[in-house]
Amino acid sequence: MIQRPRGTRDFGPEEMEVRRFFEGMMRQEAVLHGFREISTPIFEHTELFTLKSGPGVIEEIYSFKDKGDREICLRPELTASVIRFFVNDLTTLPRPLKMFYFGQCFRYERPQAGRYREFFQFGAEIIGSPTPETDAEAIGLAAAILERTGLKDYRIRIGHIGILRELLAKAGVPGDNALPILQKLDKKSYPEAEELMAQAGMGVIDIAKIIETTKITGPVSVLDSYDGQARDYIRQVCDVLVAMGFSNISVDLGVVRGLAYYTGMVFEVDAPKLGAEKQICGGGSYSLSELFGGEKVFSTGFAIGFDRTLLALQTEGVEFPQPKLTAYVVPVGDTAREKAFQIASELRRAGISADVDIMRRNIGKNLKSADSAKARYALIIGDKELENCSVTLRDLSSGEQQSIAFADLVQKLKD
Repeated sequence: MIQRPRGTRDFGPEEMEVRRFFEGMMRQEAVLHGFREISTPIFEHTELFTLKSGPGVIEEIYSFKDKGDREICLRPELTASVIRFFVNDLTTLPRPLKMFYFGQCFRYERPQAGRYREFFQFGAEIIGSPTPETDAEAIGLAAAILERTGLKDYRIRIGHIGILRELLAKAGVPGDNALPILQKLDKKSYPEAEELMAQAGMGVIDIAKIIETTKITGPVSVLDSYDGQARDYIRQVCDVLVAMGFSNISVDLGVVRGLAYYTGMVFEVDAPKLGAEKQICGGGSYSLSELFGGEKVFSTGFAIGFDRTLLALQTEGVEFPQPKLTAYVVPVGDTAREKAFQIASELRRAGISADVDIMRRNIGKNLKSADSAKARYALIIGDKELENCSVTLRDLSSGEQQSIAFADLVQKLKD
C-alpha cells in the first residue's frame, strides 16, 4: 500500500466542508475591504526565493531541475510570487493595488501540530505608498478576517524591523550581513545571536542594546522608552487600528519575522490557546519589486496560516453550520427509476440539493442512505405515486408524510 508523503494530509468530505466554509468567509471579508483575488503558479524559478527570502526559507525549499534543466521549486510562501506577478504584468494598474490569495505552500520541515510540509495560506498585499494608514489597513484586514471566522482570543503584536536593522548597521553589521543574526533573534535564540554578533565584531554594549530592544513589549506607552524615528510611525499605525475598533494591540520590538525582505513595520498575531505554536498570522512592509527587475515600490501584507487558524477555532469550540441535503429521491421498483432521475434533475436545476438512488437498493436501505446523507426529506416514488402524478414526501426528522403533486414539488421544497 502506497502511503501519502510525510507532512501532507488527505481531507474527507466533512473536513472539506469545514475548510471551504471558513475559506469562503476569509474571501468575503477581503472583498468587503476592497481587495481582489489573484492566483500565481504553485511552482516558480528557485531564484525567485533565493534572492531575498532568507536562509530560513532557503534551507527548507523543495527544489529540483525540470526536463529543461531549469532550477524550479515548489513555492515556500506567496509574497515573492505576487510581487513577481506585479512586476511582470500589473505595474500599470492604479494604486493602491489591493490583492488577496489562497493556496498551498511547501517547506521541508519537521511536521508537528498545526505545522505541515504542505500547508495553506490566506494572504493579502497592498502596493501603494509608505503611510501608517497602508500598514494599518493590512493589519486591520487580518484582524477582521479572524474575527469573521469567530475567533475570540487573539493578540496583535506590532514592531518595526527597521529599528534592529539600524542598530546592527550602526554597530558595523549592515544589510544582508545582518540576516543570520535577525534569524536567531526571530527565534529568540539569544545565546546564538550574541555569538554571531560577537563574531561580526560587535562590542558588548551594542550587543546588550540590541537584546534589550527586542525585549521592549507591552502597550503603546512602552515606546516612551525608545527614542527613534520608527516610534511615531508605530504609534500612528496603532492609532488607526484603534479607530478601526481593534483594541487587542501591543507593541513588541522583538517581532523580527523569518523572511529577509521585511524593511519596516512587522506584526504577528497569536492565538494563546494554541500554546507554544500560537502564531497564526504574520506580515509587514517590505521591498522586493526592484530585485525582480521592477521599480522600487512600497508594499505591505500578511499571510494567515489557514491550518493553525482552524486549529485555534477548534480549540475555542467554534462551530459551523452543517450543510444538509434537501431531498433524497427513492424510486420503488423499476418503473419509477427514470421518473426519480427526472425529478432529481428538476430539483437541482431549481437550486435545490438532491440525490437519487444509483445502487438499486430496496426502500428500507434507501431510507437509511437518505438518513446517513443527512437529507431533510425522502421523496418516495412508486407505482401508486406515478399513477397519481405525485411523490410521497417524508420528513426524516419527524417521520411525517404527505403526498405532493409533481407540479408543486419545487415550490413546496423552496418554501
